[in-house]
Amino acid sequence: MHAFDKLHEECGVFGIYLKDGKTGVVPAAYHALYALQHRGQESCGIAVNNDGVIDCYKDVGLVNEVFTRDVLEKLHEGSMAVGHCRYGTTGTQNRGNAQPMLVNHLKG
Repeated sequence: MHAFDKLHEECGVFGIYLKDGKTGVVPAAYHALYALQHRGQESCGIAVNNDGVIDCYKDVGLVNEVFTRDVLEKLHEGSMAVGHCRYGTTGTQNRGNAQPMLVNHLKG
């Protein structure tokens, strides 16, 4: 049996979409990320989409350490968000390797 034939658990990733409005996505994202923390405890991040403008915060540490009340209040609300908690298999443990990663591309 090859290593790829087995189920592997690494990282925690989720997405959330609020159909009716733009309030509550940040606390919902925080709670979802907290629930997934067992999937990766190296770093975590949340990116919120507000009409095409993405507001992202990420850092090294556990969810409750990274997302203090002050940080959560500064994240702008939006209609959708993604979150990630990292279980590092390569690279060093630093803020630059924390996800979600934002990339600017000429096609959007």
